[in-house]
Amino acid sequence: MSHSPTSVVAIGESLIDVVRQPGGAAVEHPGGSPMNIAFGLGRLGRRATLITRIGTDAHGQAIAAHLRSAGVALAPGSQHPEPTSTATARLAADGSADYSFDLRWSLPAGLSAASPLLAAAGIVHTGSIAAFLEPGGAAVSRLLDALAHPAAGFPVPLITLDPNIRPSIVPAHARVLARFEELAASAAVVKLSDEDAVWLYPGADPDDAADRILRLGPSLVAVTRGGDGALLATRSARLSIPGVPVTVADTIGAGDSFMSALIDGLAALLDAGLPVESLRTGTTLDPTTLARLGDFAVRAAAITVSRPGANPPTRADLTPRLVEAPSIS
Repeated sequence: MSHSPTSVVAIGESLIDVVRQPGGAAVEHPGGSPMNIAFGLGRLGRRATLITRIGTDAHGQAIAAHLRSAGVALAPGSQHPEPTSTATARLAADGSADYSFDLRWSLPAGLSAASPLLAAAGIVHTGSIAAFLEPGGAAVSRLLDALAHPAAGFPVPLITLDPNIRPSIVPAHARVLARFEELAASAAVVKLSDEDAVWLYPGADPDDAADRILRLGPSLVAVTRGGDGALLATRSARLSIPGVPVTVADTIGAGDSFMSALIDGLAALLDAGLPVESLRTGTTLDPTTLARLGDFAVRAAAITVSRPGANPPTRADLTPRLVEAPSIS
């Protein structure tokens, strides 16, 4: 029996990245991790909608046009008569970025787990600033809990989470950790960077952090390791996916491209007929499946770092190749 391709709803901030090159002029790009992830999904041909908060100013119009260029829908209630949030990224000589922010974030009025948009979504993603900046962060946590434990008759989507911690703007560590663990308890899939893992769990290596997060309830934890690839862990399997050597333009959007590709890979499994519950419990996430998911996501991130700004690949950029045997630990 045929069915519609799995759709994804991303929830979170959109903003304008103001990128200041060493000794050069500032360049503006639409940004924000959830926005980048929705855009990356659109680039891959995946039907995606973004629930966000942008202004009706020129910056907000630029973000809306950027999303439309990838076929991403902007959810109703996402635009407000106010300035659009901004983030200033100051690039170092090695391409790494240091950020400062001017942010506004809340969920659209009346949004609930029973909203038609969310009720029809196969996958719901959130994270980053939207998970921790109030007043929206607490509302996001309540919404994910309601999605994970719906009223009778409502489907449970596959929930994915990427904390994408920004230490300069999030609350105190204890509050962020508590919120992260609340959200992780509702999620089936958690992706975080090795830097996120160390910040959340000081002294823990990626394997230790993955174990702690798996105990909260997710079926899959992915820890990205920059140029060294990624760790993918379930309760029964653990794979190290090697990185792809590239010449780095900058690292902006690399983790978001990884997350877009990982979500798209999971959506493809649902398209193939796997039930959401099998991914929520991890029963279908065998080493071969993990290797395919991880390889696809690592290659997407590698293409992005080879380009200036958050410029994720299309599906045509990610031509299939033989997956080398990953190391299993």
